Amino acid sequence: MAKIKSYLTASHFGPTLLVTIVTFLLATELWWEGPAYLIAFGIFLGQLIVGWTNDLYDFRDDLKHNRVNKPLVAGAIKPSELKRAIFIVLPIAIIINIAGPLGFKAGAISILGIGLGVSYNFYLKPTAFSPIPYTLAFALLPTALVISIDRTPPLWLFWAGGLLGMSAHFANVLKDFKEDKASGINSLPISLGRIPSRLITSALLIAATIILHSAKPNTTILVIGIITATLSIFAPRFILFKLLMLVALLDVALLVSAAGDLIGSKTV
Repeated sequence: MAKIKSYLTASHFGPTLLVTIVTFLLATELWWEGPAYLIAFGIFLGQLIVGWTNDLYDFRDDLKHNRVNKPLVAGAIKPSELKRAIFIVLPIAIIINIAGPLGFKAGAISILGIGLGVSYNFYLKPTAFSPIPYTLAFALLPTALVISIDRTPPLWLFWAGGLLGMSAHFANVLKDFKEDKASGINSLPISLGRIPSRLITSALLIAATIILHSAKPNTTILVIGIITATLSIFAPRFILFKLLMLVALLDVALLVSAAGDLIGSKTV
């Protein structure tokens, strides 16, 4: 049991679980619960791979900063064991995404999302192109679900997903800004600086909120989202990430609601 917990922790279980739940909620709006479980499971496996490759790549840097909360640093699992898990899970994830309810086209888009996450971990994280994988992956996930029911994804869905993805990247970097900068990880947010990155994160979340509000009006979420995102500009570091995640969760709730009402009916 402890080993399983270590593997889940190495996958960055919080974000992995969140993406899986959002996928399930979207899938139940467009499909029904049966296929939604399988679709969400395929996305979950992909998120495991993205998280595991991230921990593998960051292993030496995590050792440098003594991040004993990471299973590899704590010695709970070995790098060779994590590599073996990746090679076991990857083909299963590919099969479930392509041969499952998503179908070949949407399944291929889902697999592209996995590739984008891995490309961030190994190539784009320390570069000015660091937001690209997040932006595309978050934009492609909801559009893949719409494509799976043979509908054309609306532009607002693509843009809202992309803005949420880019804001997630900036928020994540802000959380570990000092440590990443010390390690020479010159991602775009670090190159721009802490204050500009705060401003950009807030602006991205406000833009996503406005786009989603235009698709599915909800004045309460609009007002709370804009106020909270604005407050995050001045918030101390210990509460900053929580405020940003609150806005993101409000936007996700609006996105799920809009997808169900505006895009499609449940199908078998």
